[in-house]
Amino acid sequence: MTAASRVLLIAPYSSYRTAPFIAAAERLRVPLLIASQSDLPVSTIAVQGVNVSFASPQEAFEKLMREAERAPFAAVLGTDDATTELAARIAASLGLPHNPPEAVRYAHRKDLARERLARSGVRVPRHWRVDLRQALAAQIDAVRYPCVVKPVALSASRGVIRADSRGALLAAAARAERIIAGELEGEARHLLLIEEYLPGIEVAVEGMLDSGELQVLAVFDKPDPLEGPFFEESYYITPSRLDASVQAQLRIAIAAVCRAYGLREGPIHAECRINDAGVWILEVAARTIGGLCARLLRFGTGYGLEELVLAQALGQPLPEMASDDERAAGGVLMLPIEQGGILRRVEGIEAARKVPHIEEVHIDVREGYELVPLPEGASYLGFIFARAPTPQAAESALRAAHAKLRVVVAPLFKAARA
Repeated sequence: MTAASRVLLIAPYSSYRTAPFIAAAERLRVPLLIASQSDLPVSTIAVQGVNVSFASPQEAFEKLMREAERAPFAAVLGTDDATTELAARIAASLGLPHNPPEAVRYAHRKDLARERLARSGVRVPRHWRVDLRQALAAQIDAVRYPCVVKPVALSASRGVIRADSRGALLAAAARAERIIAGELEGEARHLLLIEEYLPGIEVAVEGMLDSGELQVLAVFDKPDPLEGPFFEESYYITPSRLDASVQAQLRIAIAAVCRAYGLREGPIHAECRINDAGVWILEVAARTIGGLCARLLRFGTGYGLEELVLAQALGQPLPEMASDDERAAGGVLMLPIEQGGILRRVEGIEAARKVPHIEEVHIDVREGYELVPLPEGASYLGFIFARAPTPQAAESALRAAHAKLRVVVAPLFKAARA
């Protein structure tokens, strides 16, 4: 490989996606440079790192452009919502395949997305943007209930709260404001999006865009109802058990959103609700699926999602490779954090691993660390993966494995201020 074939991967230091991309690059023998904001530059024997500040996007842009002058990039990828816009700017400046930066911005700013879709004629729920720097009561007179409060630039359901009355909405907005105070910068720190609550089933869709054409890679059923007051994800099962006609409607709706945003290249992850009125798009993000869920996906080549993303970015076809996995159903349980406190231990892991069709039980949080539930929390306790002959068997295996676990949590005592 020449230096010109290396890929710049821009990733928050805490991203779940970094390790899978590193593994994919090693498998494809693609050299990576990882740009992250950690105190220590990301670097291993196989992967080089450069330290940038995402709080100063222009400085990060200029530093990475200098790095491109030193040794060219063949592709630039952002792993998470916080990095995709910077990746798009750099790719555009280098003349590499990319999404327009403003399109990526629509994909991770919920308020701008709703405005863009409404202007483009795409159906959206009734929604209201409120400015937290102004009196809230006067801004919510037109809101219909039930509704959902959302920070405009957080992911993984952080700060997303259902409210069934005006009083509940005021309380939810105050809680969301506390959450975003330490998380977001600039205008997004002062804004909330309020949407009418959409009943129905929820699914996730993983896809790839190539010159504006959408290919749906997987549809994930979410069998547990997500009705609030918080919206923590749990079970993802694929292939979907939805009728083919409904899946076709999903593709049409998601493609319309991508066109409205201006997205043209690379991975997309969509969250949708389906009810008697049809398909509703909750969001379309210009990145891969979150957490470790992408490891469920194996395509006709036998390669995974990150290999597919890298290969497409480099314009390289993947060699054909048979895979037994592609004939199986898959499922993942994102283990919810149900109780706040200090994690003492997780019991029953070995018993869970012995459940038929369970491939892995992965606990992310180490003993002694604090657990923070939604809507304040930003992570899961871990993941359970299953592979089975049918979607129902995969779901049943995950539920059986989850029932074997017992999470032991100690209370968290915070010292009082003097």
